[in-house]
Amino acid sequence: MKRRQFLKAAGVGVAASAIAAPAIAQSMPELKWRLTSSFPKSLDTIFGASESFAKAVAEATDNKFQIQVFAGGEIVPGLQALDAASNATVEMCHTASYYYFGKDPTFAFGTSIPFGMNQRMLDAWMFYGGGLDLLNGFYKKFNVIGFPAGNTGAQMGGWFRKEIKTVDDLKGLKMRIGGFAGRVISRLGVVPQQIAGGDIYPALEKGTLDACEWVGPYDDEKLGFQKVARYYYYPGWWEGGPMLHNFININKWNELPKAYQSIIQSASHVANTLMQAKYDAQNPAALKRLVSGGAQLRPFSQAVLDASLKAANEVYAETSADNADFKKVYEAYRAFRGDQYLWWQVAEYTFDTFMIRARTRS
Repeated sequence: MKRRQFLKAAGVGVAASAIAAPAIAQSMPELKWRLTSSFPKSLDTIFGASESFAKAVAEATDNKFQIQVFAGGEIVPGLQALDAASNATVEMCHTASYYYFGKDPTFAFGTSIPFGMNQRMLDAWMFYGGGLDLLNGFYKKFNVIGFPAGNTGAQMGGWFRKEIKTVDDLKGLKMRIGGFAGRVISRLGVVPQQIAGGDIYPALEKGTLDACEWVGPYDDEKLGFQKVARYYYYPGWWEGGPMLHNFININKWNELPKAYQSIIQSASHVANTLMQAKYDAQNPAALKRLVSGGAQLRPFSQAVLDASLKAANEVYAETSADNADFKKVYEAYRAFRGDQYLWWQVAEYTFDTFMIRARTRS
């Protein structure tokens, strides 16, 4: 094609696109939704995932679709976020699926289960291993549809007033621990308490709790746990890669134009990526500050980890025998996890282990 003909054709294309864009924008309805978070504004990373999501939706729709974000407690308490979306008090919420395991233990798989997958494995299972379809089939029973919208990465094992050297040291401890993990750790003698993030510090300070876990160094420092509990344990074996979800009222979802549905899914991906990235960026410096400030960093002993794994497997077997939904999801999850760790053992873990050992030389 000659240069003049090419430019003429290109000009027609540009003109057509210039005309088409406003036409598409004009066909997009103006909507205002409310999103209730389970988290306080002070936790800028986990709460901030909702703000990143809402910003992405607004920008993609030229502000025609606006989602107002509310912190936990502003509309409903943090642990009632799913109920608010389910009954259409709000159009959607941002929360941890496993907070609602009391309704059905199958909710645990949407966030994390003890000795489960890490963040990348869970993303792989959700988006390419059938996990998202499996869980949305389950969530439909509660009048919502869910999309991954954040992850913290592997969490810490929490703050304890005393050292935990043996399994016996856990007996009788009152510990804030979220979700399905409480059912497992209770087998070791711990008395689990499910308390929203903003209420943990007062309970620990007053002695209502003997121990607590939240996320990791960046958030834990903000919440001040190091001021009232000295020993900081790792790893959080119950949360190897806990995922957050946007849950949307199913009727409100079905009313959306297809373009808006696509934008919500894309914006959820934005939140999913940015939340994990921010935690990875902020945790190292926060951990250094905590340790320099007097926190006593301790690993869980092999005996504690072995006993915890045994307890977890017992709970999975018993729950699968009583709950068909749980069994269906667990069998798919377990098979995918096995293949993932086979791959990580070959390449990912080998590389990371070498680099950890070599970090002072590289």
